[in-house]
Amino acid sequence: MAKNYKRLNQQLHHQLLTLETERSNLIKELSRIRNSRPFRLWQNFNVLKKTVKYNPVEFKTALKVLITAGPKKLFEKLANSTTKQIRIKIINRQYQNWLKKNWPNSHQLKIQKQTQHNFKYQPLFSIITPVYNPPEKWLKACIDSVLKQSYQNWQLCLADDASTNPKIKQILNQYKKIDPRIKVVFRKKNGHISRASNSALKLATGQYIALLDHDDQLAPHALYKIIEAINQHPKTDLFYSDEDKIDPKTGKHLDPYFKPDWSPELFLSVNYICHLTVIRKKLIDQVGGFRPGYEGSQDYDLFLRINQITNRIHHIPDILYSWVKIPDSTAAVYSVKNYANIASLKALNHHLKQTNTKAKAENGLVPGTFRVKYKIHGQPLISIIIPTKDKVGYLQRCVKSILEITTYKNFQILITDNSSVDAKTLKYYEKLKQNKKIKIISWPKKFNFSSINNFAVKKAKGEYVLLLNNDTEIISPDWIESMLEHAQRKDVGAVGAKLIYHNHKIQHAGIVLGIRGGPIEKGVAGHIQKMIPDQPSGLAILNSKDTVRNFSAVTAACLLINRQKYLAVNGLDSRFRIAFNDVDFCLKLTKKLKVKNIYTPYTLLYHHESISVGKPSRGTRD
Repeated sequence: MAKNYKRLNQQLHHQLLTLETERSNLIKELSRIRNSRPFRLWQNFNVLKKTVKYNPVEFKTALKVLITAGPKKLFEKLANSTTKQIRIKIINRQYQNWLKKNWPNSHQLKIQKQTQHNFKYQPLFSIITPVYNPPEKWLKACIDSVLKQSYQNWQLCLADDASTNPKIKQILNQYKKIDPRIKVVFRKKNGHISRASNSALKLATGQYIALLDHDDQLAPHALYKIIEAINQHPKTDLFYSDEDKIDPKTGKHLDPYFKPDWSPELFLSVNYICHLTVIRKKLIDQVGGFRPGYEGSQDYDLFLRINQITNRIHHIPDILYSWVKIPDSTAAVYSVKNYANIASLKALNHHLKQTNTKAKAENGLVPGTFRVKYKIHGQPLISIIIPTKDKVGYLQRCVKSILEITTYKNFQILITDNSSVDAKTLKYYEKLKQNKKIKIISWPKKFNFSSINNFAVKKAKGEYVLLLNNDTEIISPDWIESMLEHAQRKDVGAVGAKLIYHNHKIQHAGIVLGIRGGPIEKGVAGHIQKMIPDQPSGLAILNSKDTVRNFSAVTAACLLINRQKYLAVNGLDSRFRIAFNDVDFCLKLTKKLKVKNIYTPYTLLYHHESISVGKPSRGTRD
C-alpha cells in the first residue's frame, strides 16, 4: 500500500513538472508572437478598422500624420482617437439608462400640471428666443417643446431678425394664432443675435427670463423644475440646469453634461452654466440687456455682467435643455464659430477690468475653454517640502526635475528625512548639502505624513509652502508660477496640480467628496476622472481636468499655500496619519478661512503613485 502511494506520488509530481515546463514554453512562445512584427501589424490593423468605424473624419485627418511624422505617430493618433470615440459611445449608452429612470413619463407630467398651482409663488416666465433662418423642422420642434411644458404660466417671446426664408414668418404667425402666450416681433433689418434678443426682451412681461435658442428644445418638465427651485430658494437670482444634445438624424438624446454646483473659477474658464438659464428680469434690465459686439458669446457676456452684481446662483441637477447637433452649429463643433471664441475673450477681459482684477484671459487647453492668468506680485520665497525615506532613485528624479526644469527662481527645498538608513541615500544627501537651495532636516519618529509636513513648515522660511511627494516628477517648467498666481489671491486657500501617470492617464485632477476612492474609502472622498487619458475628451462633462476649477479638496502630493493660511488652521491633522489629511485640511480652510481650494491643469507633474510608502488600501498613503 505504501509502495503504491509512493509510486503514484512520484508519477503525479512528474506530470506536474511536465505541465509546468509546457506552460513555461507556451508563455515564451506567446511572448515571441506578441513581439513579432506580423502580430504588431495585425494589432495596428485592428486599430485602423475601429477608427474607420467610429470616426472616419478623424481617420482622414490622421492619414496626414503618416506623411509628416511616420507610421508610429499615425497609429498613436488612431489609437487615441478610437479610445475617445469608444469612451463617448459608452457614456451615451449609459446615459440611455439614466434617461429611462429620470425622464418624466406622461403620467408624471400630468401630475405636474395638476400640482403646479400648489406652489406658493407662481411667477410668469418670459422665454426669449431670437430667430434667424433656422431649419423649419427644428424651429417647430423648439416652439412645440414650450407648448408641452407641464408648468403653464409662461410666454414665448420670439424676435425674427429679418429671416430671408419666407417660410419662417409663416411658421411664426401660425404659432402665434395657436396660442396667445406666443408673442412675435418681426425686425425690419437684420441686427444679429444681441439686438434680436433685446427685441424679444421688449416683449417680455414676466418676472423671470429664460433663454432658448431657435433650434433647441426644453425638456417637458423644465419650467416646473425651475418654479420648484424658485420656491425652495426664493432669494436666488440666476438658475441653471444640466443639458444634453440631440442627434438630428435619430432624434436620440446624447452627450449629457451634468454640471457642478456654482463654481466661480470654472465659470471664468468656460461658460458652463449656458442652458437652461433663468434670470430675474430686473437684473437683466439693470445691466442693460444683451450687448451688440459680443455676438456668439452674448449669453456669456450677460452672465458675467450679472455676476458682478449678484452671486446668488443656483444649480438644478437635472437635464432640462437639449441642443440639436445641426451641422455648423456650436452644438456640433465649437471651433466652427471662431467669432464666438473672440467674443468670449472680449467679454472675459471686460469683466476682469470691471472687477479690478489684475489678470488677462487667454485661450484654454480645449476649444471653448479659457485661462484667466493672474498677475504674480513680486517673487516671494517658496519652500518646497519633500518627505522621504530611502529609495533614493525616486528622490533623485524628483529633485533633478525641480532643479533643471523650474523657471521660478526664488525657492528652497526642504528634504524631510524619515530615518533613512540606505548608504546610497545618505551619500546622495551629502551631495545635496553642497546646493544652497537645499536643506535636509530629520524626522526620526514613526511615519506620519501630517506631522512630518507640519514639522517642516515650522522650519520653512518661505512665505509660501509647497507640499510635494518624493515620487513626483515635474513636467511643466512654469509649474510654480501656475500655482502661485492663485495662491496669492486672498480668497484662495490650497492650490493643487494635475498629476498624471507615465501612461498619461489622470491620477489627480481635483477631489470630490462622497465618492469612493479605494477599497477602504467608501463614500469619503476620491479623485475625479482618475485613469481618464489626459487628452481632449470630446465631451464637456470630461473637460474639467483641463480647466481651472474650485474643488472641495486637492491632493497634498503637490499643494501650494500661503504659509500663514497653513498655520491659521493648524496645518494637517496628525490624527490622519496617512490618508485624508489633505481632504480634512482643505475642508478646514474652507470652513475657517472662507476661502476656495483651486485645481489648475497648468501645473503638470508625473506621479509615480505610492512608490515610497504604499497605498491607502493597505493603510498607507496615496
